[in-house]
Amino acid sequence: MTLSLSRSRKHAARGAPDLRHSRKAQGWLYAAPTAVIVGVLFVAPLVLVVWMSLNRWPLLGPAAFNAPDNYTKIADNPLFVDSVIFTLKYTAITTVLLSAVALGLALLVQERRPGVGFFRTAFFLPGAVGFAAAALLFYGMLNADFGPIDPMLRAVGLIDEPVKWTGTPNMALFSTITLVLWRFAGFNMLILLTGLQSIPTEVYEAARSDGANRWQIFTKITMPLLRPTLALMLILSVTGSLLAFDQFFIFTNGGPDNSTVSMVMVVYRDAFFRFDLGGAAALSVVLLIGLVGLNTLMMRRLR
Repeated sequence: MTLSLSRSRKHAARGAPDLRHSRKAQGWLYAAPTAVIVGVLFVAPLVLVVWMSLNRWPLLGPAAFNAPDNYTKIADNPLFVDSVIFTLKYTAITTVLLSAVALGLALLVQERRPGVGFFRTAFFLPGAVGFAAAALLFYGMLNADFGPIDPMLRAVGLIDEPVKWTGTPNMALFSTITLVLWRFAGFNMLILLTGLQSIPTEVYEAARSDGANRWQIFTKITMPLLRPTLALMLILSVTGSLLAFDQFFIFTNGGPDNSTVSMVMVVYRDAFFRFDLGGAAALSVVLLIGLVGLNTLMMRRLR
C-alpha cells in the first residue's frame, strides 16, 4: 500500500510541470491573435515611421539615409512653432471645457428618476455621429449663405449681419471648440457616469447622516473617488486634442491665414503637399514622444 502511494505521488509530481507547461502554452495561444494584430497594426508601422524619419524618403524614388537632417530641419518649418502653440492652446481650452461640461451632465443624470434615461440617450447621441460628418454638419449650419444659424439669430434680434464663424482666428477657434463639445461631451459624460455609479451609495448615506452638505459631499467624496475615471477621461481628451485633424481639415481647412493649423495638419502637409515623407515622419516621432511624455506626467499627477 505504501509503495503504491509513493508511486502515485511521483506520477503526480511529474504531471504537475506538464500541466503548467500545457496551461502556459494555452495562454500563449489565446494571446497570439492579439499579439499578431498589435504587431502588424502598431509595432511594424511605428518601426517603419522611425526608420523613415532617418531617411530622405520622397513620395517617388529610392530612400537615402540622412539622419539627423529630418529632425534638425523641423525648427525651419514655418508652420511648426505656430502649430505647436495653437495645438497646446486648443488642447488646454478644450480639455477644461469638455471636462466641466461632461462632469455637469454626468452629475445631472447620475440619480435614477423618471425621464433620466431619455436625457442620457439625448446627451450621448452626438457621440454616435462620425467626426467628419459632424464637421460637415457644423460647416453647413454656420455657413453665411445657406446655414440656418444666422437667420435664427437675426430673427431674435441678436445680430444685424451674418457672423463670420470661421472668418477670424478667434471665431474659427470658438466654432471648432463648440463642435468638439457637442460631439464629445456625451461620450465623456458616459465615462464619468460609469465612475459615479461605481461609488458605493453607503458612503453618501454615511456622509449625509453626519450632516455633510452637497458641496462637502462633492468635494470630499465624489471628486476623490472619481479621480481614476477623471484620469482616463483627461488622457483621452488630451490625446485627442493633440492629435486633432478632422475638425480643422474639414471645418476650417487651417484658416484663416493658417491660424488653425494643428500639428497633425503640418505632418499631413509635409507628406502630401511637399512630398517629404521623411520630414513628416520626423514630425510624427516628435509628436509621439511629446504625447507619451505628457500622458506619463498626467498619470503621475493624477495617481
